[in-house]
Amino acid sequence: MNISQAVIRRIEELCRERHLSINALSNISGITQSTVNDIMSGKTYNAGIGTIKKLCDGLGLSVRDFFDSELFSNLEQEIK
Repeated sequence: MNISQAVIRRIEELCRERHLSINALSNISGITQSTVNDIMSGKTYNAGIGTIKKLCDGLGLSVRDFFDSELFSNLEQEIK
């Protein structure tokens, strides 16, 4: 799994836990729906840390908590 896939899965996981749709996450995070859709579809391969921070703020958790998941433990090497 690469970092983009892990971010998508983590967002999906957190939204499920909080019973939020992707649209609701967009609204509470102050991020445009198109940006969130691009992240979730994989169109945006590398979501910026500022965007991740806004998503975390909307979800009510820290960036550290966002990345504190097994999803990020065994990522593929990005530089080959």
